[in-house]
Amino acid sequence: MKNLTLKNLQTVTGGKLCNAKEVLNTEITSVVSDSRKIREDCLFLCIKGEKADGHDFAAKAVEDGALAVVCERKIEKYNGPYLLVESVLKATQEIAEFYRMGLTTTKVVGITGSVGKTSTKEFVSAVLSKKYRVRKTKGNLNNQWGVPFTIFDIKESDEVAVIEMGIGDFGEMDHLAKMVRPDIAVITNIGQSHLEFFKTRDGILKEKSQIFNYMTPDGSIILNGDDDKLSKVGTTKGIRPRFYGLSRKCDICAENIVDNGFKGVDFDVVMRDGGGKMSLHVSMPIPGKQMVYNALAATLVGLEMDVAPLLIKNALEHLEGTSGRNNVIKTDRFTIIDDCYNASPASMESALDLLKTAEGRKVAVLGDMFELGEDSDKYHFQIGKKAGENDIDLIICVGDNSEKTFMGAKMSTDKQVEFYRTVDECLDMLKFLLKDGDTVLVKASNGMNFSRIVESVKLY
Repeated sequence: MKNLTLKNLQTVTGGKLCNAKEVLNTEITSVVSDSRKIREDCLFLCIKGEKADGHDFAAKAVEDGALAVVCERKIEKYNGPYLLVESVLKATQEIAEFYRMGLTTTKVVGITGSVGKTSTKEFVSAVLSKKYRVRKTKGNLNNQWGVPFTIFDIKESDEVAVIEMGIGDFGEMDHLAKMVRPDIAVITNIGQSHLEFFKTRDGILKEKSQIFNYMTPDGSIILNGDDDKLSKVGTTKGIRPRFYGLSRKCDICAENIVDNGFKGVDFDVVMRDGGGKMSLHVSMPIPGKQMVYNALAATLVGLEMDVAPLLIKNALEHLEGTSGRNNVIKTDRFTIIDDCYNASPASMESALDLLKTAEGRKVAVLGDMFELGEDSDKYHFQIGKKAGENDIDLIICVGDNSEKTFMGAKMSTDKQVEFYRTVDECLDMLKFLLKDGDTVLVKASNGMNFSRIVESVKLY
């Protein structure tokens, strides 16, 4: 990894380097925190977790080939090279920032927003991959720990990196932006997620906007022009934002949208530039009208990166579903809408609208939405009411907060509505409630672990 020597890392972090004289200028090959993934000359981070403390594995890590460890305390019976710091997290972020600044030939796209970050990341990566060698965030590595590891994963040969940036409290975006330093910054929307911490959507906007803090001077800002908060963002850091959406006021917009249910969405992408107008018809295989926004964001990023319109069209028309995010799974008995990675009121409504288009019996398994603050009960009740009004045949509500969802559903429908406090309770009954041919929506915040429900239904 370019310039990642222990000597440089001591300078970057201000830590105390010990027992490292012989390897002071050896270049680190990778950065790991899992002692089972040690590689020759890697840097091992001693992270203290809920179940294990990385300090206990330091000696074994070096024995297995690690060059050195980063730790917060001196380790007994360990005499190998180590960098002693006050905070391993802070040091990791400083090292990631240093490494990112050395990737001078890699363009970085940073993506944030309340809803749709991951899907937009996938769409953008697919579009840019038509022209460039692209590295992207894996899984859910989008937070204070995940983003550094995403950066460490970037190779000098990568022409573009697409990095998802998620936050949960004030100050976090500034830390992420300092590491990522995006050439292109994308914000998908300002929704109700994390109201527990940010209190209002204005608070969310203020925090998400910190993504602009460390942008390159000739960078691009790409925003959802249909979002009432983002549409008011003006020139920032000398950069005029470009907007996407359904409104014709946006730089690019979607027209003639045809929702084909589970077969996907057809629409025209209309691009306006210098008074001219160009239209591109797209038949996208990913279901859900809300996915049109992800496609528009990806299109605008692609155009900013000089990807030809026909290549953008090809990428969007060959997209594949992503586990946990509006992914349609067919089994011998059921059609499963696996949307259990995360949930907010807006994404819940979109998922219910998709379920409504299904043929045959419709089942919604709905779980808690986290971090909604003092209005959590209201939002859960409204989702239950929405589910009932969508004429869904069976509504199953799971989790403490979802008792309000159950109440809202019971009030608005005479169809069957069930409530279970835990996933285990739900699984005990689910196999008896489902019928052959059902379309089953599974949707909740990630912490509810609804992937267990998806895997169980796949086996029924």
